[in-house]
Amino acid sequence: MAALDLQEQEQLEAFKAWWKENSNQVFAVLLIVLAAIGGWRGWQYYHQKQIIEAATLYEGFFRQLESSDAKRINDAAAAVMEKYSSSAYASRAALQAAKVNEENKDFARARTQLQWAIDHAVEEDLKDVARLRLAAILIDEKKYDDALALLKSPHPASFDGLYSDLRGDVLSAQGKTEEARSAYKLAYEKADKQGAYRNLIEMKLDALGAAK
Repeated sequence: MAALDLQEQEQLEAFKAWWKENSNQVFAVLLIVLAAIGGWRGWQYYHQKQIIEAATLYEGFFRQLESSDAKRINDAAAAVMEKYSSSAYASRAALQAAKVNEENKDFARARTQLQWAIDHAVEEDLKDVARLRLAAILIDEKKYDDALALLKSPHPASFDGLYSDLRGDVLSAQGKTEEARSAYKLAYEKADKQGAYRNLIEMKLDALGAAK
């Protein structure tokens, strides 16, 4: 029993010596850990708060869409885009506002909003939708080189048909019939066999005439 007490006393003395030498480091590490936990919780709170605020502002924008007032719609979209640019709501607001401006023939504003969505959208699919819509505007404005450059952007295979169709439109407008035909053929192959969109591509192919 005395031997055990002596062993425990030696362990205690050894611990005291270690603690005296390392206590400052232990407290420093503990403070870092506590700060990290506090920072993480703070970030989570801030992130959730941002999401809620962005959703609320987007809801207000959505109500403005029903007004059909272009200025109010654009102002509401700009508020979401400026205050919560990194949120999924911002790119959706940009795309929806751009659609209103396209319908109102305000293509300059629509181009700006679509380019913003390309630069800021969190979801890649939304970037592709914005690219395709912007390319369509550029084609209508006869800015063919700009449209082709945009249509060369990397994209998922699921968008191959849509990109090829618009490339066909550009090449056809440039008088590059054979290249346009190749682009339309790819778009035709990718299109849903039962969809009306495939029939539209077929009409474009027919309009080019027989292959040489």
